[in-house]
Amino acid sequence: MTGTSVPVPTNGVAMTALGVALIRVRETARPDRLYADPLAGVFLAAARPGFDAERWARLEKLAEQFYEGRTLAVKAVDEHIREAAVSDCPQIVLLGAGLDTRAFRLDLPPETAFFEVDLPELFDFKEPVLAAHRVRPVCTRRAVAADLRGDWERVLLEQGFRADLPTAWVDEGVLGYVPRTAAYAVAETVTRLSAPGSRFGIGRFQVDAATPQYRALRELVLEAPGETPVNGLGPDGESWFAAHGWSTTFRAWDDLVAPYGRPDVMGGDPGIGHVVAVRE
Repeated sequence: MTGTSVPVPTNGVAMTALGVALIRVRETARPDRLYADPLAGVFLAAARPGFDAERWARLEKLAEQFYEGRTLAVKAVDEHIREAAVSDCPQIVLLGAGLDTRAFRLDLPPETAFFEVDLPELFDFKEPVLAAHRVRPVCTRRAVAADLRGDWERVLLEQGFRADLPTAWVDEGVLGYVPRTAAYAVAETVTRLSAPGSRFGIGRFQVDAATPQYRALRELVLEAPGETPVNGLGPDGESWFAAHGWSTTFRAWDDLVAPYGRPDVMGGDPGIGHVVAVRE
């Protein structure tokens, strides 16, 4: 398959999936890699012909700038999903799954139901590439082509999601591109669909959206260098879940990534890290 035989996501939020794939390719090539993702390179090979040299170079530069922290986050989510799947969450839902390959590369129980939610144009690219390489997931995988700002709940249910089973919900940053009102609508839907024991990961980070790398990201993805949008759950996300029937547990970033042996990425701020909300 050549890159021109499938519609490549060269614009919009779907394009960020390629940036994360670049990060996963770089990690996979390291002798001390934290994870291996051979499919990431397959996606990049299919996508590259859809970009001109200047735009691809911008994407590579951004991936380089975000690599250190983002690759550790990929590993941390790997562990979170694996732990949830082998304990008490037979369903995994990735919100804004992008070019994620965990349904193929993690050692998940075969009975796990793995739902990937993302924009239709993302799957228009992803599914033909996977089919061309004849790869098989380790569990039941369902592509949920839907916009989180729309009726994604209906599409998820149509794909076989069961609200009576505990679910591990994963957001690796997509809500940061969703207007705040819509982000909380997603949180309400997640809460409504979550059986007791379900989990939702919430990042507690302080991001300066005015820094050059984040400004460059907005300009490349959204092509709108204007004011910083008010997106995501914001600083009240953790308290919102706690007030809506979830118990929350915080783990500092440095404690979370210490076992990975990358001390240069440890920030020393005990207030930054990851919150796991569990449905009561």
